[in-house]
Amino acid sequence: MQKDTKLILDSTAKVIVGKEETILQAAIAMLCGGHVLLEDVPGVGKTQLAAALSKSVGGVFNRIQLTPDIMPSDITGYSVVNQTDGSLEYRPGAAICNFLLADEINRASPKVQSALLEIMEEHQISLDGQTHVLPTPFMVIATQNPVETYGTYHLPEAQMDRFFMKITMGYPTLQEELAILDRNGEKNPIQNIEQPVVTTQRISELIEQAAQVQVSDAVKNYILAIVRATRESDMTTLGVSPRGSIACFKAVRASAFVHGRTFATPDDVKALAVPVLAHRILLSPKGRNSLGTPEELIRQLLSSIPVPSDAYVR
Repeated sequence: MQKDTKLILDSTAKVIVGKEETILQAAIAMLCGGHVLLEDVPGVGKTQLAAALSKSVGGVFNRIQLTPDIMPSDITGYSVVNQTDGSLEYRPGAAICNFLLADEINRASPKVQSALLEIMEEHQISLDGQTHVLPTPFMVIATQNPVETYGTYHLPEAQMDRFFMKITMGYPTLQEELAILDRNGEKNPIQNIEQPVVTTQRISELIEQAAQVQVSDAVKNYILAIVRATRESDMTTLGVSPRGSIACFKAVRASAFVHGRTFATPDDVKALAVPVLAHRILLSPKGRNSLGTPEELIRQLLSSIPVPSDAYVR
């Protein structure tokens, strides 16, 4: 495994017990400059994951608890008049950071959701004729509770599509939960990370290096075969967009880089197709009855679409 990535994963694991796959997926999203939607029930460590990842790379971490009364300016910042010379002064909002935890994004109003997702796409804030570029890396980790929907604002599909991945934490196993009890007995586990293991500058370099990984035509065609199948299936009313194809392409490059390879393989596609593609799909009534979730559709396509044998040849 790539040295710096392993340092990040090991550091984050000092806080999060188990969940190696989830931590790895979040790290891959970071190396792609992407944003993550963490959808899970309360209390399984979503906030701790975001804080641990941030502290491991020495980034500025901000958290905003989204409620219906939050305003867009709480995220973007606002301008105030300087009483001395009458000029406008910018007061930063929560988004001026490296890692922004947007807690319970589905409780924010549509106006706030739109403001946040615009920042995610543009990586900058335009306000009163001035542009404020966000630092690199900049990553939004948004959470939502899929169980309780009272008083929430469902994210439209066009906005869901802007998240690079949708991942879950899941409940811990018995042994993992015993370890969680022991780890939380004396102090907040986030204190286990005494100092960053890499710098934000190094993360910028890793992002550039991951983008140099080679993806053969065979692997590209494998990605597109999965994507196009979601559009042509009678199980869906909305398939994966070209933005999803690009996200999967970037994800397999980062996955290969993390595992110390200079080329991507279909195994990288299989490992990341569900978190990268499933949230971009709308199932038809037939699909909901037969499959239940978009994740199951992606799994079925992975098992039915032939893997190109020449994709492993270098």
